[in-house]
Amino acid sequence: MPTTTSVPLIPRTTLFGNPEKTEPRLSPDGSRLSYIAPVNGVLNVWVGAVGSDDFKPVTRDTERGIRSHRWAYDGTRILYLQDIGGNENWNLYLVDLVTEETTNITPFPDAVAHIIEYGKKRPHDLLVGLNHRDPTVHDIYHLDLRTGELTLVIENSEGFSDWVVDCDLNVRGALRMRPDGGFDLLLRGETASDWPVAQSFAAEDAMTSGPVGFTADGKFLHMIDSSGANAGRLLKWSLATGERTILAEDPIYDVSGIVKHPDTEEAQAVLFERDRMEWEVLDPALQEDFDTLRRADNGDIKSIDRDSADENWLVTFVKDNAPVAYYSYRRQSRELTFLFYDQPALEKYTLASCEPISFTSRDGLTVHGYITFPPGVERSDLPMVLNVHGGPWAHDGWGFNPVCQWLANRGYAVLQVNYRGSTGYGKAFLNAGDREWGGKMHDDLVDAVAWAVERGYADPNKIAIYGRSYGGFAALVGATFTPDLFCCAVDIVGVSNLVTFIRTIPPYWQTALDMFRKRVGDPDTEEEFLKSRSPLFKADRIKIPMLIVQGANDPRVKQAESEQIVEALKHNGVEHEYMLFEDEGHTFAKPENRLKFYQAIEKFLAKRLGGRLEE
Repeated sequence: MPTTTSVPLIPRTTLFGNPEKTEPRLSPDGSRLSYIAPVNGVLNVWVGAVGSDDFKPVTRDTERGIRSHRWAYDGTRILYLQDIGGNENWNLYLVDLVTEETTNITPFPDAVAHIIEYGKKRPHDLLVGLNHRDPTVHDIYHLDLRTGELTLVIENSEGFSDWVVDCDLNVRGALRMRPDGGFDLLLRGETASDWPVAQSFAAEDAMTSGPVGFTADGKFLHMIDSSGANAGRLLKWSLATGERTILAEDPIYDVSGIVKHPDTEEAQAVLFERDRMEWEVLDPALQEDFDTLRRADNGDIKSIDRDSADENWLVTFVKDNAPVAYYSYRRQSRELTFLFYDQPALEKYTLASCEPISFTSRDGLTVHGYITFPPGVERSDLPMVLNVHGGPWAHDGWGFNPVCQWLANRGYAVLQVNYRGSTGYGKAFLNAGDREWGGKMHDDLVDAVAWAVERGYADPNKIAIYGRSYGGFAALVGATFTPDLFCCAVDIVGVSNLVTFIRTIPPYWQTALDMFRKRVGDPDTEEEFLKSRSPLFKADRIKIPMLIVQGANDPRVKQAESEQIVEALKHNGVEHEYMLFEDEGHTFAKPENRLKFYQAIEKFLAKRLGGRLEE
């Protein structure tokens, strides 16, 4: 077997350019389909009849493109959010499919809008969160879709961080963060100003618990709750009696997704993300449907979109070595029809497999992850990229990953680690990451590299660390805290100074500030501790080549986080490249920008790891 991959190079434009079609949605009556596809190189929403080829764009974005959208339940309108230059000040837009007019419903400077709730029982109505009165909290407004009129429903004078709304769009609950890092669930009382605490969640349960939503009759509330257990369980709470029934649980894995009945809002199936996505069917009425879907495609069912009558479904399947596939499904006939791949050009290339792994950390935790090998090569002494996920309160999963496919295609083994602090593995594992940024969370990454080297997979002299957001922070930590482990590092919008990071979080994150203080550290009382975990203050240890990428409009990780480490690299004479994108934020929406920085990263890695390069 060869030592370097000889499969054809996958062009960067195929992996990181615009998808051909993506994010399809069913209209409420099931007759029409919408999806996102390019118009003159910019992603827009298209609409047409299910099963036809007659689709036309209904939006006219010419800048960053539209990345997600929804149908209003009246079936005559499309909703989407858009910001400017990546600043994440989202405006809510309404597209009238009859007049083909697009209206910015929330044209307030520097404000952030988000959709709180809408539903089948009130098809012409929507609840919207807006922070234009006070940038630190969101008030609730009612939106009449027919007139575009916004009416204040609740002024958020209590500092609530989230809301619980029933199917009639009545605001019946709210969440409020506590100074100890936990939160209270408040259910509305007899008067508009009466918000008694219904349940308090300890800090240890705060990220593995929370309300899901009311049943349609308003008598029950579904909850994810890890209180008294390790992982987040799905409970059904009777508001009349207080009785709580466990509907689904796993001792290790949190419930991570729920399918609910479109009329009753009863839970019908739940998702556990183990090594792969596994659905547990709760309602026998759906068992044959899920069995049919599982037989039809050997990928994992990622999501199901249903029409109002529950007769037509839109099903998304993911695989590790194929593009994302979308199918229509008719429940009555059990007929599944392939619609399209999001990136059909990938079908002609040899793609790599994503293999689940696990190992024991130095202090005894079981750590899960994935490894991707270059196709057609011996799994021995390979150059390797440690690809660290962001968050950190997120996780890597099984499925198609364009970054991993790109790196494997260029000849690198790719290692992904769900280090402590990652979500999905229960509260003990998540909480083990508290106050461990730059500490034991990094130890898990180091132990993962040792695991790959000990098995002979990786060349210990050719290991790069790469990541975005928290992953970018991890790349900087790798270069400073373990300077002899990696031969180069790529940091994309990563934090360099935990003190300045926490002090400059967006104003609408203020309700979660106590959570950051508990889980990362308090810059007001623990400045020296945070500095001891910050790469900036160990920058004199960096001796490997660095590539730093930043979006100028990033509201989460400010430009200064990159530029202060770049200044240190300049001062210390360390080889580095710095790429600043003036029209991007925390995520890079424009394909021309993505292609530019992936080209730079590819050249950077090829020079240090010896992989292939697309000129």
